[in-house]
Amino acid sequence: METLSKLFGNETKVKVMKLFLFNPEKSFSVADIGNRVKEDQSRVRRELNMFEKIGLVKKKSNGKKKSNSHGFMLDSNFTYLVPLQNFLVNIEPLSSKELIKKISKLGSIKLIITAGVFIQEFESRADILIVGDNIKKGQLDNTIKVLESEIGKELKYAQFTTEDFKYRLSMCDKLTRDILDYPHKKILNKLGAI
Repeated sequence: METLSKLFGNETKVKVMKLFLFNPEKSFSVADIGNRVKEDQSRVRRELNMFEKIGLVKKKSNGKKKSNSHGFMLDSNFTYLVPLQNFLVNIEPLSSKELIKKISKLGSIKLIITAGVFIQEFESRADILIVGDNIKKGQLDNTIKVLESEIGKELKYAQFTTEDFKYRLSMCDKLTRDILDYPHKKILNKLGAI
């Protein structure tokens, strides 16, 4: 994220850009964008105004006649849309080191597997699989929200206790098999051979 921030000017700009590029069909209000990217609405509005001027996003009304509110969505006619998407998609959203650091704080983590958005396989059943013990659901949800704000996309994730994961492996559970049988990357493995 730091390299992109320097290249594109600031972190807010990168986060907002990624949000639109990874969600091309969705419309977002300024407040929604601020919540999703965890940035102040005034900073978000400044970036949106600039993106609208260059044609990256366009205003979209919410359909209510009396309301003056509107959202913003990606303009599919933007001249450099495909090269920009290719550039941002081919950059690792977060380094494995950063991801391990953020997730390891949640408890006794035994295994972290990335797939989906982390390895440019967007049809994957999950983006991240976390196996560990003593993980608090609230802390996990907060960490996932922070990751989503940095990546610009809602993450599909699964979290299991060590015992539950081993049981699911022994039973050839569909979700765990789908993650392990398709492209993925084990960024932390304290369980040995899987």
